[in-house]
Amino acid sequence: MRRNTAKVTADGRPEVWLGANFWSRTGGPLMWRDYSPEVVREELRVLHEHGLRQTRSFFYWPDFMPAPNEVDEQKVAHYQDFLDAHAEVGMTSIPTFIVGHMSGDNWDPEWRGGRDLYADVWLVSQQAWFVQRMTERFAGHEAVAGWLISNEMPIYGRLRHEPKAPTEQVSAWARLMVQAVRAGGGTQPVSLGDGAWGIEVTGVDNGFSVRETGAMVDFVGPHVYRIDSDPVRQHLIAAFVCELSAVAGKPVVLEEFGLSGDQVSPENAAHYYRQTLHNSLLAGSTGWVAWNNTDYDDLIGRGPYSHHPFEMHFGITDSTGAPKPPLRELASFAEVLERVDFARCERSDARAALVVTEYLERGYPFTQDDDRPLIFDTLHQAYVAAREADLPVGFTRERDGIDAEVDLYLLPCVKQIQGPTWQRLRERVREGAVLYLSYTAGEVGHHRQPWIPYFDETFGVRKNITYGVVDEVVDEEVRFDFAEDFGGIGAGESLRFRVSGNVHSRAFLPVTPRGATVVATDAHGNPALLRYATGAGEAVLCTYPVELFAARSTRVNPDDSHRLYAALAAISGVEREVVVDDPRVFADVLVHEDGRRFAWLVSQHSRETTVSPQCAGSVRSLSGEPLSEVLLAPYGVEVVELKP
Repeated sequence: MRRNTAKVTADGRPEVWLGANFWSRTGGPLMWRDYSPEVVREELRVLHEHGLRQTRSFFYWPDFMPAPNEVDEQKVAHYQDFLDAHAEVGMTSIPTFIVGHMSGDNWDPEWRGGRDLYADVWLVSQQAWFVQRMTERFAGHEAVAGWLISNEMPIYGRLRHEPKAPTEQVSAWARLMVQAVRAGGGTQPVSLGDGAWGIEVTGVDNGFSVRETGAMVDFVGPHVYRIDSDPVRQHLIAAFVCELSAVAGKPVVLEEFGLSGDQVSPENAAHYYRQTLHNSLLAGSTGWVAWNNTDYDDLIGRGPYSHHPFEMHFGITDSTGAPKPPLRELASFAEVLERVDFARCERSDARAALVVTEYLERGYPFTQDDDRPLIFDTLHQAYVAAREADLPVGFTRERDGIDAEVDLYLLPCVKQIQGPTWQRLRERVREGAVLYLSYTAGEVGHHRQPWIPYFDETFGVRKNITYGVVDEVVDEEVRFDFAEDFGGIGAGESLRFRVSGNVHSRAFLPVTPRGATVVATDAHGNPALLRYATGAGEAVLCTYPVELFAARSTRVNPDDSHRLYAALAAISGVEREVVVDDPRVFADVLVHEDGRRFAWLVSQHSRETTVSPQCAGSVRSLSGEPLSEVLLAPYGVEVVELKP
């Protein structure tokens, strides 16, 4: 199956955006009141010298639209100079229109009067008027690369304690705003600036549907500031969100990401940037806009920095304009993009897929929202295991129909799936595919245990569970003892999994084989892994929720799930193009349109490590030297070329 790697296009040419969200250090969100042409040019020069070619810029709405049907001409003149400064240094910018939320605070124009941003027809018309007028002013400027309608509108449009905006209102608002850009003569790519926090990506319904609004825009722009209790999951969270954000079938631009220097050491800030940039590239992102360009130490007495002081130090330069470690990582990343000619590269195809059940993104009668975190988190952990196994995976969404061009379907801890989808997966097994499912009782008390029909027939077992009662896992560690060879796992070997979860999920599935072969047993002799041939394929059942155990554990990765996933790839005939015999080093491949193949090696080691990547041909440096070993710095990344 094809993995998303679509690029934003301008005049039919692929664009790769690499830049920073921009407020000048002279004023932060109030920079247009304290505008300094000289400082802006100095700030842009530093970014350009480090390989950045874009900024995302902001029309701070209370300043630019002081009254209905009115724009502040002085602020507009400042923005004109701001764009001119970009053109002078060889950069472009992405203007953002409705900016009422920023860095931990919301600001309204005084004239808003508490009106609803989505449903009040007069206020919607005022927003559209402003978008059209600003587009008319700047659509012809050579430094405009694209347009964003808002900044994190789900936060500005509805506060957390308020009811969510109805999706039909949000989608109608989005359509009118995009139309206003086009009415103003804006032909450049446009998106919403909403953060891609819709239910299809997060499992949380905030009124924004990435599917619906994705049909209206030219790219989707996730904003990712999630945190995790496991370093490897943390390094892959932006990548995972980028994978899910491809639901709209549009290019993905990592529109905001970053961290505050008040919350991390300089060395770890560099590691986080490096990991986020390269892992999200391998996950389909084709643009990156860091948050943000500078620190704001001189603004500590002014909101939002007075009450959110850590927001002062998200900069990739300090408050004097000096580069910080994240900017140096961006510069190194820019060099890699240029060396591989990334604009003309695509991800390699995948023959394995993680199945995203429809219950992540859609409610049904008498289903409940509290099932969704399980889906998101176990998919995330399974994605980590696949990366540790060097197994390229696509994402196939149940709502879109299961992709038939797949040899291995992974259903990690899936409790709920549609009946017709399950029947289609069973057909794919008969046609020759491998289906893997790990059991879970779920994490909540309602309808505990799976909703899956024809379970016994699919896996060649008889379930021995008691209605409503879970079979508790009493061990602190589960051991799988292999009775026969399974992929690369030999008979006599064992896999171990740390146990975690709550009173509902800390459970296994007791079964009796009815045609299935028991591949591995637990320490008590219970079947732990079984395989059952049907037609040309087979179904593999894991009776323990190993992905959920890991997802609810701290500092657990790599656990032995990666060995299980590598073995599943082997029995399904899925070849891994490049493999590193070390789960703490990820390997994946991009393909240039001229046929060249580039492998990324991404280390999760805190110390230097040397690896020997294995592939069908030879491995060479980007300069052409043959390599038998590759030295990786702590949390380092190296890109090599694969030769036949």
